[in-house]
Amino acid sequence: MAVIHPTAIVSPKAVIADDAAIEACAIIEDDVVVGSGCRIGSCSRIQSGTRLGEKVSVGHGAALGSRPQDLKFRNEKSTLHIGDGTDIREFCVLSRGTGENGQTRVGKNCFLMAYAHVAHDCVLGDNIILANAVNMAGHVTIEDFAIVGGVVPIHQFVRIGCHSMIGGGFRVPKDVPPYILAGGEPLIFSGLNSVGLRRRGFSAETRRALQQAYRILYRSALNVLQALERIEEECMQTPEVAHTIAFIRESKRGIIAGPRRTRSEPMEADDL
Repeated sequence: MAVIHPTAIVSPKAVIADDAAIEACAIIEDDVVVGSGCRIGSCSRIQSGTRLGEKVSVGHGAALGSRPQDLKFRNEKSTLHIGDGTDIREFCVLSRGTGENGQTRVGKNCFLMAYAHVAHDCVLGDNIILANAVNMAGHVTIEDFAIVGGVVPIHQFVRIGCHSMIGGGFRVPKDVPPYILAGGEPLIFSGLNSVGLRRRGFSAETRRALQQAYRILYRSALNVLQALERIEEECMQTPEVAHTIAFIRESKRGIIAGPRRTRSEPMEADDL
């Protein structure tokens, strides 16, 4: 039997797993699913259309499945999906989708720190970390294992590639390619995410191929399309390099720029 604090308000139309725990003053509305092993923190509100997987933790005061902050929203039926093992900390706000996509999705084993905001129609992959007060606009896509530093605003429709890391306090107006570090104002390429890639078991051969690809992209005199053609010709076509090429080709907002240089310079050897 679910452990529900007597001050919590739980709709009889919600589906609550037998081993879930719901703390004091939490509100669970109609058309909500709370999976096995979930813990719903005090004073949080889980609104209609929210679907929680297994072992999801929701912190004090969080608001999940709130109405989209979108003037085009007309109260159409939409949903918010949270994957297994995701930890949503205090006062986070996650909106459900709009009529355009119908859903907002957060993957498995993500960590959303306090005050983070995931807007309508966003799609987050697995194992993502959003530090405190990350603010996402609508329709943002973040791929697996990306890390976004604290107090970062992300423009609508931006895409952030897998295994990338964005420094805290920087605005993200354009797409951030996979496997890289990004920082500065305006946001620019700051090198390969070498430490993160090593920690996650990427081989030296793979890191070397990515290093070469990004050297061509950001440290040559070529434009983006020319650089991609040269990457295809000269770089070892690992799955990671192929994903990088596809990610950049599919970009609609354009990718972040590289550092300004007076001449082409090689990456440092320790980037590997």
